[in-house]
Amino acid sequence: MKVRMILASLAAFSLAVAAGALTKNAGTAQCAKPNPAHMVEVGDEPNHSMGVSKSMCTWTKPLEIAGLKSKDGWSVASDDTKGSKSSSHGVHVSNMDNGDKIYVRFQGTGMMKDGAMQSDSGTWSYTSGTGKLKGIKGKGTYNGKPSADGGMTYEVKGDYTLPK
Repeated sequence: MKVRMILASLAAFSLAVAAGALTKNAGTAQCAKPNPAHMVEVGDEPNHSMGVSKSMCTWTKPLEIAGLKSKDGWSVASDDTKGSKSSSHGVHVSNMDNGDKIYVRFQGTGMMKDGAMQSDSGTWSYTSGTGKLKGIKGKGTYNGKPSADGGMTYEVKGDYTLPK
């Protein structure tokens, strides 16, 4: 009887873990040069500016979530730049191939040279989704490198769960 209870408990625990299991995903987004981009010199020290910008993005290697693929979207960021170092935080919105959306909050740091971003990396987390993606949870990392058009190419990795 005791062995049966232990086995039943282990089976129930395994099902609970599987129901809340994280699904890994990865993708590549090509984001255009920010437009608009508004930077304001702070004046407290040389080369210190703060600003806000918006970049349009296309998923060249889509994120796959619950059978849906990310298509395009945009990021809006607040930036604080001192010399060659930049920190940012913001929100990214992606449109999925069926019309659903995912919403992501991100924060990261970057390196600048001659006013152009040379690298950008950080962390992100899902804040919500629509339709089939309502209630999405998860997080991950991103790494960006400059592209020829003045934008950035981002490698995005993470995981997610969806409510049952």
